[in-house]
Amino acid sequence: MSLYRNTVWFVKGLREYTRGGYEAAAKHFAAEDLQVDVTGRSYMITGANSGIGKTTALEIAKKGGIIHMVCRNKERAEEAQKEIIAGSGNQSISVHLLDMSNPKEIWEFAERFKAENRLHVLVNNAGCMVNSRELTDDGLEKNFATNVLGTYILTKALLPALEKEDDPRVVTVSSGGMLVQKLDVLDLQFETSTFDGTMAYAQNKRQQVILTEQWAKEYPKVHFSVMHPGWADTPAVRSSMPDFYEKMKNRLRTEEQGADTVVWLAVSPAATKHASGLFFQDRKPASTHLPLASTRSSSGDEDKLLQILQDMSKKISTAS
Repeated sequence: MSLYRNTVWFVKGLREYTRGGYEAAAKHFAAEDLQVDVTGRSYMITGANSGIGKTTALEIAKKGGIIHMVCRNKERAEEAQKEIIAGSGNQSISVHLLDMSNPKEIWEFAERFKAENRLHVLVNNAGCMVNSRELTDDGLEKNFATNVLGTYILTKALLPALEKEDDPRVVTVSSGGMLVQKLDVLDLQFETSTFDGTMAYAQNKRQQVILTEQWAKEYPKVHFSVMHPGWADTPAVRSSMPDFYEKMKNRLRTEEQGADTVVWLAVSPAATKHASGLFFQDRKPASTHLPLASTRSSSGDEDKLLQILQDMSKKISTAS
């Protein structure tokens, strides 16, 4: 089954996820969708110092948004901040230092942020693909800690701030790689199964899709979406997937093409005409499963995922 999934996914990717796939899809984009002024609206973007996160921050800054860059590395963040200010002419660009693999730090940051700032849109972009099984200081598998638990805690902690605003949104940057994975709720941190960094990442991205679907049901005031940026030429792809990068580098999307749907989901009135909780690719809702791939999970497993994350989150918040 995994060979079937991987083959079907790769053929789909060559057709849709490459630069050529973007260019074909872009012929049908409505230009007016991104002709918006978002002055006064506040946007938090995690992983905003490079790649798709940085491009998203720049494009929203050009439209007048107040940008909160959430980054781990101070020097890289401040350098990106200068570039975004210079590229947009927008001075309302703040840097917040945060390690998205540290649950306690995330919870404390979100509590401080809510007390001092408004928030209209959260873009969960930060992620990692660690190719060997590494544990954080809290004993958590690093990919899971960053991509899933970190995203869960930040989103849940900031929801009260989002729900106070008009047209609040949460956009999560996932990956089409999730299409080859079925939720495995019994081994979320690869404690018993053989570790493969690419598959761990894809499993995390499947979990993000499920979280988005569940949040949409639970929080009707907020518009949730999750998306696939396509195969883009970013620093993360170059460092985490060097073999893939070498084979595909002439066909990869630009960072701007990869970020296009993130920006669209974050700012365009057209995006919220779609139901909350959907998975998007090139500004259109897309299926979250490949045909005949047996990747659908039971409602019981999906509920169990949320319960595990809720329990882990509760331990962190009560310990603080």
